[in-house]
Amino acid sequence: MITNSLAILSLVLAIIWLVPMVCRKIRVPAIVGFILVGILIGEHGLGLIGQNATIDILGKMGMLYIMLQAGIEIDMNDFRQYRTGAVVFGLYTFLFPFLLGILAARVMGMTWATSALLGAMFGSHTLMTYPIVGRYGVQQSAAVNMTVGATMLSITLSLLVLAVLKSKLLAGGGSEYWWALAGKTTLLGIVTFGVFPQIARWFFRYKQDTASGFAMVMLMLVAAAGLADWAGLEGILGAFLCGVALNKWVPNLSPLMGRINFVGNTIFVPLFLLGVGMMIDVSLVVAGWGTAIMALVMIATKYVGKSLAAWAAQRTFNLSADERKLMFGLTHATAAGTLAIVTIGYQVGLFDLTILNGTVVMILVLCTTASFITEHAAKAIALQEEARLESERTEDRWLVMQVAEQKDDALLSVSTLSQLPEPEFVTAVDWQDAEHFVELSGKSVVIYHEHQPLNTISRLVVAVPRYAEKEWDFISCFGQIRRLSSQIGAKVVFYCNSDTKRPLQALCARPGKFLRASYREMNDWADVPQIAKQMRADDMLVLLQSRYATPSYNPQFKLVPSILKENFAEYSTLLLFPEQRTHAEGQDWLLTDIPQPSTIWRLLGSMKERMQNVWRKPQQTDKSNK
Repeated sequence: MITNSLAILSLVLAIIWLVPMVCRKIRVPAIVGFILVGILIGEHGLGLIGQNATIDILGKMGMLYIMLQAGIEIDMNDFRQYRTGAVVFGLYTFLFPFLLGILAARVMGMTWATSALLGAMFGSHTLMTYPIVGRYGVQQSAAVNMTVGATMLSITLSLLVLAVLKSKLLAGGGSEYWWALAGKTTLLGIVTFGVFPQIARWFFRYKQDTASGFAMVMLMLVAAAGLADWAGLEGILGAFLCGVALNKWVPNLSPLMGRINFVGNTIFVPLFLLGVGMMIDVSLVVAGWGTAIMALVMIATKYVGKSLAAWAAQRTFNLSADERKLMFGLTHATAAGTLAIVTIGYQVGLFDLTILNGTVVMILVLCTTASFITEHAAKAIALQEEARLESERTEDRWLVMQVAEQKDDALLSVSTLSQLPEPEFVTAVDWQDAEHFVELSGKSVVIYHEHQPLNTISRLVVAVPRYAEKEWDFISCFGQIRRLSSQIGAKVVFYCNSDTKRPLQALCARPGKFLRASYREMNDWADVPQIAKQMRADDMLVLLQSRYATPSYNPQFKLVPSILKENFAEYSTLLLFPEQRTHAEGQDWLLTDIPQPSTIWRLLGSMKERMQNVWRKPQQTDKSNK
């Protein structure tokens, strides 16, 4: 057995480096590879590495990391759309295995208390294979959103069963135990959803150091997990809650999220999987019939219960076969929660050594099959999504422009978080240069001015002109707003007229592309300055614009620079110019036959603009004299 710490570290790093490459060659999920190597090098295998406190601590961080990533990467717009599905699937994925577990245990002659705890262990699961979902980029699918929410519900229900049994066996069922549990859980919620967001808001408002941000997230992760353990809950529950609390402040495409994923997937998660493998003793399977039979019963119960839950969810919510497989793959893997329940059950005398050994074997089998099923389903869904996006893709090229001097990474940030295709970056000295670029280019254009970092924005206040829905690139511009909202967790408020409101509502309600939005009346572009009176400190103004001779063009657009300077100087602003085309192909669902702006309408608008300029000059003179 290796005892030198540097030698152990060298071996572990070599494994982390080699296993993914070998697994890709033999087409085996890396999760399976790490677990098998863990079995090989552990004390039940070759005995190269024994119990090691450092590996145990870092391995536990890996499980916490998986739950943190699940919380941070949730698309809150989609999650709200699928929250009913998450609750229903959560009940399915807990109750089916729970009831089957109780039935199987009673048939085997176990007590009601043992049967209930065994059923709770089957009802629980952990998102061990979630990194596979992240690798294929299908985190925002309906199946994943429902499964992530269902996971938290199933874990909570399992821990509730455990808490009831513990109170009966250890605390005598007294009310003091429940009062203490309620108080500690309340404190966990206050710290996680009250204190952490305020700290994050302060940090990201005034600091932009990615290294410091990473350290802050790690501190919050460990603190939330520690509080959950102290409250009598599992640390993985605290880790997930921490991820949800930081969801808005850590956009998925931000440099900070990139660092979190890199460190987790490179160090912590592989160490966790190695640790799972090192505790598995394969010889237990052949040591006696008792362990083998128990393991088979437990595996079969878990498979049947979780597959029934996925099938019921598919029928209830009209999901595809691949989505059903993905939900099954994500929910039948088990590790941390199961180990916690079986360990406590063994300590209080409800579980014997046969159940303990059978659980260890079950973990090995379930983690292996879950990896293959999740990989296959996630890949199929990713290919379908790519085909759909390819059919919708246009030849748009986005021109991203800044008017005032600001950091270069501000433009990169807005283009990355909005997922602009093939952006070009231009710096304009003043608004005249910007208007020149816009008129010369028929491309979709973004003009961005940053007053505060994007991930500190709480609302996108979007002013939409009349007939904007008739622009050829209207859906594309809406998509940029939706993606930006999803990345930074900001609400959206649309200012528009009643005709434009209807297609906006239709776009916001699309399945899989849900957008949480509210609407306020704005019948004329001259009302834009009035929006400033309703702006909040952490709002960003978004203006949809257009070029001359297009359906939504308004002569008052020329006043936008002065409007922004006089009314919105203290806010970040984003101007979107749709690509200039002659007609709106493929938008038959939108309102049609809206007349183009007439010559008379443009003449009236031009006269109104001149009158406004005449009116503004005396006001500006009075202000300068004062």
